[in-house]
Amino acid sequence: MDEIRLIKPAMEYADDIMKYRQEFLDSGDSLDGCGNLKLCSSADEWIRTIDLLEHDETCPEDRVTSNTFIAVRTADHKIIGVIDFRHHINHPILSVWGGHIGYSVRPDERRKGYAKEMLRQNLKNCKDYGLDKVLITCDYNNVGSEKTILANGGIFEKEVVVDGDRIKRYWIHL
Repeated sequence: MDEIRLIKPAMEYADDIMKYRQEFLDSGDSLDGCGNLKLCSSADEWIRTIDLLEHDETCPEDRVTSNTFIAVRTADHKIIGVIDFRHHINHPILSVWGGHIGYSVRPDERRKGYAKEMLRQNLKNCKDYGLDKVLITCDYNNVGSEKTILANGGIFEKEVVVDGDRIKRYWIHL
């Protein structure tokens, strides 16, 4: 695994943001942790939307404040993944199965340790923000995400079923 850093999305990455989006749409994979990237027709639209989520004053009523980061590989400046953290989970979905953190890794960059490192770096962001623990979840059969969570100190709490899907809940103490 090459070195990565989490940075706030910026227009200098616009082309790669849209390539990232398209790769997920083409593969039918989930854009977890990407906010509404799936629905955005441009990087500018996505960046403006996630910027609104950073502050109580601009966050839409049905959402919670959050920060979203792109994981950029230092060697070639390629976006490897996207990860967010929600400032709280006082929300009917987040408190049950969404959790504090969502993330995705580019399909061709999986199984290289990037998710583990992205989560490690983002947990520092959560701690710096003032959180003392975070809820993070994964689909029952997502072994890769489960290993990522466990490698970062995840403690299994319980399993929940949402719309017929089994989801595992973990807490990470910061």
